Order: sequence, then structure tokens, then C-alpha cells
Amino acid sequence: MNPLKPRRLGRQDGFPRALYAEWTRFRTRRGWVLAMAASVLVTVSLGLLIAGGVRSTCVTGKGEGPCPAPLVGPDGTAVRDKYYFVHQPLRGNGTITARVSDLTGQMRLPDAVPGVRNVKEGVVPWAKAGLLVRQSLTQGTPYAAVMLTGEHGVRMQYDYTHDVAGDPHDGPRWLRLTRSGETVTGYESDDGRTWTEIGTVTLTGLPETVEIGLFATSPGVLWETAEAFAQATATFDQITLRGADGPWRRDDVGVVMEPDGRTPHHPGGAVESGGRFVVTGGGDIGPATMEGGVRADLMLTGGALGLIPVLVAAVTFLTAEHRRAQIRTLQQPARPLAAKAIVVGAVAFAAGLVAAGVVVPVGLAILRAHQNPVQPIPLSTELRVIVGYAALTAAAAVLALGLAALVRRAVVAVGLAVALVVVPYLLATVGLPSWLLAITPAAGFAITQSVPTFAHVDVSPLLLGGYYPLPPWAGLAVTCGYAALALAAATAVRRGEVPRQGPLT
Repeated sequence: MNPLKPRRLGRQDGFPRALYAEWTRFRTRRGWVLAMAASVLVTVSLGLLIAGGVRSTCVTGKGEGPCPAPLVGPDGTAVRDKYYFVHQPLRGNGTITARVSDLTGQMRLPDAVPGVRNVKEGVVPWAKAGLLVRQSLTQGTPYAAVMLTGEHGVRMQYDYTHDVAGDPHDGPRWLRLTRSGETVTGYESDDGRTWTEIGTVTLTGLPETVEIGLFATSPGVLWETAEAFAQATATFDQITLRGADGPWRRDDVGVVMEPDGRTPHHPGGAVESGGRFVVTGGGDIGPATMEGGVRADLMLTGGALGLIPVLVAAVTFLTAEHRRAQIRTLQQPARPLAAKAIVVGAVAFAAGLVAAGVVVPVGLAILRAHQNPVQPIPLSTELRVIVGYAALTAAAAVLALGLAALVRRAVVAVGLAVALVVVPYLLATVGLPSWLLAITPAAGFAITQSVPTFAHVDVSPLLLGGYYPLPPWAGLAVTCGYAALALAAATAVRRGEVPRQGPLT
């Protein structure tokens, strides 16, 4: 062998060696290590500061004090269960049929004159009136209902989180519910003669005797982050009930009292006349989003600021070497950049995992210790929030690295990375349009959403209310897409700069 002939680098030798060299270079530079530690410190400190500062109080008939724990449904989700119910006990199988001939309501709008309540006629989009069968009147128990809504036509909903669309028609409609054992089927009709099935559900554990009847309810009208009073009033006629033959009972389920402890707050009611019922109710039967307690993702509100040291470290990891850059490998010019991306992404992932893994469970423990109501969060969701934030941190770091490789100026690359990842999130937190979180790399923050967005619940389109324009994994995919695009563009630019030479021999 000629000792002067350089050895050709193989695929199995070159890349692992480059990867190890980049890792050694990163861990031996104190500034980059301290930047990752600073990211963890900022994220954890701000999250725990938020958790420690939250104090929730509620005014009830017993005075002001800690808010009650969230009401939970059959699957552990925080729910609302307030409505007016005209019902009878049904033993065994049976059917209820009725026509909703009219749906009106009232809702409070912003005061035109300060201090003067501005209540107008109208219904909110998810006002509901229809037929309901449920295990009992105990709040949070399983149920199935078929209903006419304010603006979403006919729906069949069950167990709070499930929604099946029927005809989009919003006018008078015939409705029917049939119970057979644990199976409940919903139907609708234009004329009461020809029926269309909407859906069939199984309510596991449904007892022999259930409550079945007519209901009306309405969530409040949204004012930015607040929810104001609204009621729905429905007229039911052509009512037939098979399987039950008793007196109608009337219950304002979930009604709360004024501070005096005796006066109902916005009570419902029912008026019977000539075989018709006019039923008025307020509240909702469905998932509780804003009302269900403090969300776990609030513990990561400081995560946006915590990303800044990570972005700075990722940029300088490349630009520090670029000042003395040399073409190291003529045959495979993309390898050094890929190695840098893997190293900086892995380190950023570890930093994000430590930060989220500390601040989320500890922050929730602090909230509970201070007697704040906390949104129930399954272990799977908590893990997704923690690991998802780590993945977001890694994707943001790789994006910053790709930007640095493209612009080759540290200040410009850091500014671009912060503007694309951090600034849109901060703007959304102060109430500016959240659509920025759909089209920028900041979309990845959706992965930290701890309370799902339900299609059959209207929420305020604000980040602090828990709203993200994209689902969790779709948001993270946007950030990863930007990172991949930046890295691919930088690789193409680097490859174009490599002189076209023959292989080393």
C-alpha cells in the first residue's frame, strides 16, 4: 500500500465519525451547554410562576370559596350537564316521539348603554332542544339525545364528547328516540311518517329503568374570552311515549343558586298546554372546555421564551464553524450538515423533555395544592404534551440550524428563527389572530394542547382560551416541515458550492 495515498472514506466510516465529532464539539463548548440549561430554567421557572400565581375562587350559596372539582363524564373528560328536563321513568324498552315546532331564545349582548343589560332575542349556534334518555338525573351519567340546534341542524349526541350530524335543516323537525336494552337509536323526519336513522349508540351499563323525555338548554354567547347568559325555548307537540305511562316530571338539572342560596340563577321552566310543552333551559350538555378547570398546557406558556436560548445555540453551532469553514468531504458534502442537525436536534429534544417533564407534573401538583380546579388529563395526553414539547424544541433547533446554513450570519439567522417560531406564539397569547399558528413554524405549539377542540362546542378563538387552529400532530407536522425544508435548501446550496472533482485515490 502506498502510504502517501489517502484512504477513501466509506459510508460506514465517514458519517459516524462526523457525528461523533460534532457531538464532541457541542458538549465541550460551555456556552452551548449553558444555553440548553438556560432553556430548561426559563421554561420551568415561568411555568411554576404561573402555577403558583393561580388562585381560583367561586361564589356559591355558601359564600366565596374554592371552586368545586370539575364534573367528569363517563370517559373522565370534564363536562357540563345543565338543562331543563320534562321526563318520565321508562322501565325496559320504549320510544319517545315529538316534533320541535319552534326554537327561540334570548342572549345577552355587550351593553349598548353602560350598566343597562342588553338582552336580545335569538339563539346561539349550539342551542339544543330535543329528546333525551339517560341513566339518571345525576350529573355526568351516560345519556343519548337527538336534538334540533340553533344553527347546526339536527344532531345526535351521547356521553358528552360524541356528536353525529343529521339533516342540516334548522326549521321544525320530528324527532324520535328508541331504547332497546343498552342500545339507543335516533331518528328524524320531515312529516312524522317517513323516518331517517341518524345513529345508533350503545350505553354500556344502562339500567332497567331510565329517564326519558324532552329537554332544552343553551351554552352562553361568547364575548372574546368570556361567556354571557343565553337561554333556549323550544315548543314540543305531537308527543307520544311508548313504554311509559305516568305523570310528567320537571327538573332544572344542574341549576345553581344566587349568593343568597335560595334563588335559582337563570332558572329554566316548562309550560304545558293542550298537549304541547314549551320548555326553556340554559347551560349545556357536552364537554367543558373553558369551564373545566385550569389546563395543563398553561404550564408551558413560558416554553416560547425557553426556545430562544435553543435557537441561539443551534445558530451559533453552525456559524461558529462557518467562519473557518472548509470543504471536508468532496464526495458527500451533505454529511457534516446532517450530523450537525442530528446532534443539535437530539440535544434540544433532551432539553425540552427535561423542561416539560418537570414543569407539567409539578405545576399541576401546585395548582391542586392551592385548591384550583384542574382539567382532567389522561396519562396518555400528559405524555403527549411532554414528549410533544420536546419534539417541538428539536424541530425548532433544526430549523434554526438550516436558516443559519442559508444566511450564514448569526444575528440574521437568530432573528429569523425567533420571528418564525417565537413571535407568532407571543402575538397569539396577547389576543392577536391565532391564524398565525397555522401558517408559521409556531404551529408546532399545538402539540402542547391538553384539552381537545370539540367540533360541537364553540370556543373563543384565542390561545389563552385553549384554542389552536390546527390539531396537535398537524401543528407539529408544520414545524417539522419547515425544518426539513430549511435543511434541504441549505444542503442543496452547500452541494452547489462543492467543486466538481473526481474521487480521491
